[in-house]
Amino acid sequence: MIKNLLLIFSGLVIGVVVGYLFINLARLPNIEQVAQSIFQQKQIIGFLPYWQLSKAKIDYTSYITTLAYFGLTTGPDGSIVTMSSPQSSEPGFYALTSGKVEPFLNAAEKNNLKLSLVINSGDQSAINQMISTPRQSANNLISSVKPFLNKYKFSDLNLDIESTSTASDAARDNFITYLKTVKNGLDKMTTPETLTIEISPTDLIRKDLIDPQRAGEIADYVVVMAYDYHYTNSYVTGPVAPLNGAGETLEYDTASAMQIAQTYIPDNRIILGFPLYGYEWETLNPIPQSAIIPNTGIIDSNKTTEKFLSQCASCSAKFNSNADEYYVIYKDQGTGTYHQMFYPEAKSTQDKIDFAKKYSLGGVAIWALGYEGSSILEPLKQY
Repeated sequence: MIKNLLLIFSGLVIGVVVGYLFINLARLPNIEQVAQSIFQQKQIIGFLPYWQLSKAKIDYTSYITTLAYFGLTTGPDGSIVTMSSPQSSEPGFYALTSGKVEPFLNAAEKNNLKLSLVINSGDQSAINQMISTPRQSANNLISSVKPFLNKYKFSDLNLDIESTSTASDAARDNFITYLKTVKNGLDKMTTPETLTIEISPTDLIRKDLIDPQRAGEIADYVVVMAYDYHYTNSYVTGPVAPLNGAGETLEYDTASAMQIAQTYIPDNRIILGFPLYGYEWETLNPIPQSAIIPNTGIIDSNKTTEKFLSQCASCSAKFNSNADEYYVIYKDQGTGTYHQMFYPEAKSTQDKIDFAKKYSLGGVAIWALGYEGSSILEPLKQY
């Protein structure tokens, strides 16, 4: 009898508990929603180049989640370059080891920002030599970079290997071997926790050194450097980082590049890179996409552009809604030529953020800290 009563009482208790859970859990997000909220925490990577240390702020906590120091250079054998000449230290190496970067790193660490160390090379000859012996080069890199990772507490290693020429299948295979060996070396270390790589939009449509699909299977994050669609040596003027416009006024744009990237790489591992600078050229005609007078292209930081426009009473900025950038065209009274400036502003930042949200990307990256004016970073506070 007692046993039966206990069974009845237990059943009532279980029924009440199940009913309570059924009623109240219905109000909560489902498992998929909870998982998404966990795994959709976004990165905002702020690249800090050594040449911007005197112009950048010490603390960017309000705007970024990761401070990426740019950086150290990898040489033909894969190891870190410490001397640019027999008499001179390599500047990125010198800035880090002389203590110039430490105030930025200390402020970031104090405010719980992730620290990333960028390893870069844009020397095609050095890159070719490096990947000719991919395993040895990767092991050399790991050996030479390990002391920096430990000393300065970098929790991410970022590889920015920018090859500008089309590559053979063998070269592409070698780069993947190099990347795998680097990743395996990092996995054996306490830090860093992640490996990030950079690719350009052209890597997504040409047979360049980096195979986006295979590289994306190895790296934890892939930053698509969606800028320099027009640059100093372009033939015609145009937007630096157009969001849209392909097939209408442009051949290629950010949206097209990201659509291709998403076919190769999981959305939450793609980081959308965008610039804090623009370009200025001289032309003979006062209309966008005019032919550029050779050797007149210069880079204008957002800060420089902002200051110039505040002092130019005759300058009137226009917004290209497709490209998502502003431009100004004004006449040089001294030469009779026209100056054309294309540049991003706070609206451009907001629209890139909205794009990253819409397509569930892993985050955004900005090039580069120290280039910003008064408002271009502000939309990042809400991301």
